[in-house]
Amino acid sequence: MNTRRTVVARRAMAAVTITTGLVLTVAGCGGGGGGGDSDEKPTRTSTGKSDSGDEKDDTSAPEADKTLAEVKSNGITLTVTSATRDEGGFLTINGRVENGTSGIWVGSEWRSDENELKKNGGSLAGASVVDQQGKKKYLVLRDTTGRCLCTKFQGGINQNQSVDWYAQFPAPPEGTSKVEFQVPTMPPASLELSEGE
Repeated sequence: MNTRRTVVARRAMAAVTITTGLVLTVAGCGGGGGGGDSDEKPTRTSTGKSDSGDEKDDTSAPEADKTLAEVKSNGITLTVTSATRDEGGFLTINGRVENGTSGIWVGSEWRSDENELKKNGGSLAGASVVDQQGKKKYLVLRDTTGRCLCTKFQGGINQNQSVDWYAQFPAPPEGTSKVEFQVPTMPPASLELSEGE
């Protein structure tokens, strides 16, 4: 009987030792707790601020204020702040829309005429990019459920307020450096493309 108790006790002790070792290994490799390396760079948001909240990086301020194009129509101002060709074959366009009308603007006139994208409501689903050199028009990308890869203006934008937006498109060929960004009811905006990192 004593031999059996000794074997059970040894197994229990081995299980505790292995479990403790695994817990310490996982804790040491986590790296996401925020107290780790100071070399990690915080990611940028569309407002030009880093996720960590610091605004120490002086190079981010001019980038956030940079305006590639600005168009106005019916009291709405559409500003484009970046048009970046990503490595994955996408073109991501970011900007800001400001409501200068006398009431709430919901963006319903910017929705797409395509049946698949109509359920996106007030959004940039109707936006497109035209490559005049290649004579091609690129429509906004969508996921498998028909939702556009773009900003949806849920609840609308109040008078004299602005909202950041984005829209993703298939990237034009490498040789194309200029495109026209078109949104329904707005004049086209000529954009210089930049290369992503």
